[in-house]
Amino acid sequence: MTEHPIEAAVAAGYAFEGPALELGGLMIDASTLTDVAVRIPLGMLNRHGLVAGATGTGKTKTLQLLAEQLATQGVPVFAADIKGDLSGLAAPGQESPRISERAASVGQTWTARGFPVEYYALGGQGTGVPLRATMTAFGPTLLAKVLGLNDTQESSLGLVFHYADKAGLPLLDLADLRAVVQYLVSDEGKADLKGLGGLSSSTAGVILRELIAFSDQGADAFFGEPEFESADLLRTTADGLGVISLVELPNLQDRPAVFSTFLMWLLADLFHDLPEVGDVDKPKLVFFFDEAHLLFHDASKDFLSAIAQTVRLIRSKGVGVFFVTQSPTDVPDDVLGQLGSRVQHQLRAHTPNDAKALKQTVSTYPVSAYHDLGAVLTSLGIGEAVVTVMNERGAPTPVAWTRLRAPESLMAPADPAAMQAAVLASPLQAKYAETIDRDSAHERLAAKVEAGAAKAEAEAAASPNAPDARVRRPRKRAKVDYPAPARRQEGPGDVLADVISSPIAKDLMRTAAREILRGVFRTGRR
Repeated sequence: MTEHPIEAAVAAGYAFEGPALELGGLMIDASTLTDVAVRIPLGMLNRHGLVAGATGTGKTKTLQLLAEQLATQGVPVFAADIKGDLSGLAAPGQESPRISERAASVGQTWTARGFPVEYYALGGQGTGVPLRATMTAFGPTLLAKVLGLNDTQESSLGLVFHYADKAGLPLLDLADLRAVVQYLVSDEGKADLKGLGGLSSSTAGVILRELIAFSDQGADAFFGEPEFESADLLRTTADGLGVISLVELPNLQDRPAVFSTFLMWLLADLFHDLPEVGDVDKPKLVFFFDEAHLLFHDASKDFLSAIAQTVRLIRSKGVGVFFVTQSPTDVPDDVLGQLGSRVQHQLRAHTPNDAKALKQTVSTYPVSAYHDLGAVLTSLGIGEAVVTVMNERGAPTPVAWTRLRAPESLMAPADPAAMQAAVLASPLQAKYAETIDRDSAHERLAAKVEAGAAKAEAEAAASPNAPDARVRRPRKRAKVDYPAPARRQEGPGDVLADVISSPIAKDLMRTAAREILRGVFRTGRR
């Protein structure tokens, strides 16, 4: 039988010499499956990638398949497990006739097995080791991008961070940053504000409003101590398997800013800490960003620019980034152009916008041997995808209609009790579980303001012209039976000063001052 031209081209294009991840078998059409293997070179995974497709077409299973094989090759994996579907990676899969049939069709020797998984939870909200970052480590530049501040506001925010650093005011959480901004625009902080070159009350108001909105999205839980060390993601087991790190992000759809903030900080932290390695035989870490549209939705131009720059530069640190989303059009062009591997599941064209997105997707692929690639993309079955990757020379491989292999771990959420037990047994639990609430900017500024108020009160009491000094003299005269008319001559101001000077009134004033400080600084700590 004569070999089909597509079969010949794909067989040659995917015949890699080095280690590779096995994706599945080549399909000529909907009913013709060949024995040609479609693969991704392990050394090309730090050139980033995309897994896309409509809901229910198998994207998450593809992510699971890639994570399993990366772990087997000794490559650590990070994934944001938004819906909890990936937690089953830790448990062996359940054999069924359907899985056996698929495995046999693509030449896969399927074995049920679990993989080493570390569960994390953003700020400890959920099942997992808590992940936190300090405000200082996060920095003004990234925070300004996330908050959508303009250049003037970003510069002002940088001054706030600079002042806090020079004044010895640790910025650990959002309450600390709000406290510093509030202090600088208050009467007590006017002198310090003048030394900074000025921070207008309107700019401070914008920054404070954005910080409050950010806090309402759940960011308070993320900022604080102990701060997560990104090097803990680069772990392997004693037998050489890569550890799969899954971050649970409950109710994420209502808090996209928290998601994008966390990912950007983690990438930036990795980029800062990891050494340059250039091209490596296998990545040091592979990131999978599930539901990537949440990362880009309503993002500012500066934020998108920061993402594109981070993706471009982090490749040289040996880190690969895979975006998982419904449509390639969810990913900005500056980012999409940097993705070397593409696994495209079925796209639907039920609306004019869908048809437009389909046409745009087809235009981003290399020249295809399939007569109508658009028709192929809309007719793919569940667990099938159109694939193109970078070969070992860095050139794109032929477009391949692929029936994907079956994951060997559990294709369902893990048992909650088993997850909780894994978290409690983790060596990282003792390191990150307990929140540290050490002395920081909020407490120090509150103490400074209260000390200033106490000093002013003491100075007023010592002054010969102080109201309570004038009050004390008439009271002493009253004890020697001055005539009653002399007492009636005391004015209302003297009576008021008498009341103010009483010990009970002073205690009430101090209590009120402390309560006002708590309200002004909007502390979120308990």
